[in-house]
Amino acid sequence: MSGNILQFKIATPERVVYEDEINQVSIPTTSGEVTILPNHIPLVSVIKSGEIKIVDKDGEHVLAIAGGFLEVRDDNEIIILADNAERAEEIDIEKAEEARARAQKEIEEAKGEENTDFAKLQAVLDREMNRIRVGKKYKQTRNT
Repeated sequence: MSGNILQFKIATPERVVYEDEINQVSIPTTSGEVTILPNHIPLVSVIKSGEIKIVDKDGEHVLAIAGGFLEVRDDNEIIILADNAERAEEIDIEKAEEARARAQKEIEEAKGEENTDFAKLQAVLDREMNRIRVGKKYKQTRNT
């Protein structure tokens, strides 16, 4: 493996979302955003919902991510196991808006009920809001 290239892979329970050699990646973690360049020290971290920015030979790529784990190995290998991840260009903003509205409605209807998993509903709401934000930002930059 070349000393100035990272082997990067991001996978969800459903599929491998991205796998390629890259130059750098910025990832939102619970400790703050981390940018990983070649020869980074080994690292394990928890990922929070947000935006991943990947720079490879073709330029910058953006993905929406909703939680997971990051592992940086000492051989320039980065592996992300994500709860949910999606390339910005794949995000269907209309469907994400509908899912956000459904989650918001469920939260409103569940207020006062005892056996409601508010954390789960809030996680769905957060994921959809992140997808909408990343999708809209991507489409805006493509239209300018």
